[in-house]
Amino acid sequence: MNTSKKNKFLVILAFFAIYVIWGSTYLLNKIAVTELPAFMLSGIRFFIAGCLIFLIARIWKLPLRISKKQFKNTAIAGFLFLTYGNGMAVFALNYVDSSFAALEISAQPLVVLLLMRFLQGKKIQPMSLMGVGLGIIGIYLLTSQKELITQEGAVLGMALLFSCMLSWGYGSLFVGKADLPPNYFVNTGYQMLTASFMLILTSLVTGESWSSPTTWSEPTLWSILLLIIFGSIIAFTSFNYLLRTVSPEKVATSTYVNPIIAVLLGWYFLNEVITAQTIIAAIVLLTGVYFINTKKKLTLFSRFISKK
Repeated sequence: MNTSKKNKFLVILAFFAIYVIWGSTYLLNKIAVTELPAFMLSGIRFFIAGCLIFLIARIWKLPLRISKKQFKNTAIAGFLFLTYGNGMAVFALNYVDSSFAALEISAQPLVVLLLMRFLQGKKIQPMSLMGVGLGIIGIYLLTSQKELITQEGAVLGMALLFSCMLSWGYGSLFVGKADLPPNYFVNTGYQMLTASFMLILTSLVTGESWSSPTTWSEPTLWSILLLIIFGSIIAFTSFNYLLRTVSPEKVATSTYVNPIIAVLLGWYFLNEVITAQTIIAAIVLLTGVYFINTKKKLTLFSRFISKK
């Protein structure tokens, strides 16, 4: 196999990872969190994944030494992305379905765009502005369903997921300017390890009940194993690999595929209900995300805005 064919094959595998594996993590977390406390679950997942990443980095002879500033920044990024952004999202799965969580979190690009506008003063382009409007409508359609908001804790779950998007969004802006380890694999390892300690501390402070893996059910054990190997190591590595190999807008297509995978898996394995309003909300929301991610110009709308 020549180099070009090998690279193409790796790109295909990497896209499969960020499409299917990331989409399946909602189901895996939902299965595990029905038996285990959320912060303990996430803490164990990222601790083991971080240790494995450092072991692999050691085998590959990658430099692990980083500066104090880089360590501090990886800890901040780890908190924003994994401790709060992921840990609280897993906690929210106690109150909402995995498919609902995936659809709400698909609005992440909308949150990032609004944070860039309010925190950095960046102007929103006409096409993205239309995407914001559609995204808000989609979120409203998704979260206003009587079948959902009448369920115990559902509103709390929705609010927690939104706060997770804010954390991920701010984290995305932070890492764009922060001094971080140059090797993305090592950078991810430090983020996971620092986040795991914060998650474990949170678990202890909140009084979560820990249990031995020997008492866990087989579905939970398999879920955690898959989350560690595929969700934490392979998918994140694939994501970083694609960012260096293909255009960012192609990588962003995972935003459209993950919710679909999550909804189908939740429906098939957990019998989660998919209402007609959910389908409509998903279409509107993902269309809005497309407009936010696309670099094409909306000529007529742009002219209309410029006259205002």
